[in-house]
Amino acid sequence: MKVIIDEDKCVGAGQCVLAADEVFDQREDDGVVVLLDALPPDGLHSSVEDAAARCPALAIEVLK
Repeated sequence: MKVIIDEDKCVGAGQCVLAADEVFDQREDDGVVVLLDALPPDGLHSSVEDAAARCPALAIEVLK
């Protein structure tokens, strides 16, 4: 699995961090997503897919 984020689409809702805080964080100044791990381990795949599904701006792409 590879994770790609589009910072320009991000609205700072934080749903990704709630779903997978090992993979996503937010910038303090504007709340935009920060990708911590573009190649998360197998045990986090479900959480990452959940984070992508929760994103209201569709700023997270998951490649399998």
